[in-house]
Amino acid sequence: MEAAIVIMALLFFAFVALGVYATVKVVKAAKRGVDRTIHQARRTVEDTTLRAKSFGQAGVGGDLAQLRLSLRTSMRATQDALQAGVAEDASLKESLDLFQRLTAHGRELDEDLKRLEREPDRARVAAQLKDLRERTERITHAADSLRWAARDRARQFAEDDLTSLSAQIDLEAGALRHWSGATAQDPASDDFSWPDAGAGAPGAERGQVWPGEADGRAAASSASASAEADGVNAGQRSDTAAPGQQPPQAITARDPRRTAYPWEKTARPETTN
Repeated sequence: MEAAIVIMALLFFAFVALGVYATVKVVKAAKRGVDRTIHQARRTVEDTTLRAKSFGQAGVGGDLAQLRLSLRTSMRATQDALQAGVAEDASLKESLDLFQRLTAHGRELDEDLKRLEREPDRARVAAQLKDLRERTERITHAADSLRWAARDRARQFAEDDLTSLSAQIDLEAGALRHWSGATAQDPASDDFSWPDAGAGAPGAERGQVWPGEADGRAAASSASASAEADGVNAGQRSDTAAPGQQPPQAITARDPRRTAYPWEKTARPETTN
């Protein structure tokens, strides 16, 4: 009884621990989903705000917004391209590592641009604008180079695969169209010919006669004719023999049933019982 109670208690605590673990995993997954949604919403709002400032605000503020928008757009496009390509091409893993290092510089520049947007001294910001534009162009150029190189690599692989596939399809199509060689007859059957309708051997019914069958019938007919001729000659010789002379006796063959072999048993006499 005590053992059963202990087992039930252990099962209860096991189920409770499993439930707590599953609850924690679900909560963490939901939290990650909520954070991802909030991050995407915040990013969409920031991009919309920067786009509005770049088109609607003139001066230093508009220039800073334009730099931030171009930087964020280039970095995001490169990140999406590399992450999508690394799943199919493992060689992009090194390119993705390089992009992570480039991302650190991009975030630092974005923070500097965001801080300068709130800077009240517009003259000082205008003095740094040239340097900020050069930094932005260098980072975006590096990101664009990685992105276009990854896309060119994927396109080249697709082109090579398509070329190989086209060659295989052309080869298969040529094999399917090569029906002239499939109708060639066997050299052993070159003398084959269909039978002609006509009269066969003497006494045979009229119908189709195969080439070999006609020769066989002719040979059989000639053999029977020669046998009949020999029989007639033998009869004439027996009739013309001398009166007191006995005709030659035929040789009687041994009965094959009476031939005894060493391995045969002696036949037992039949009884009338």
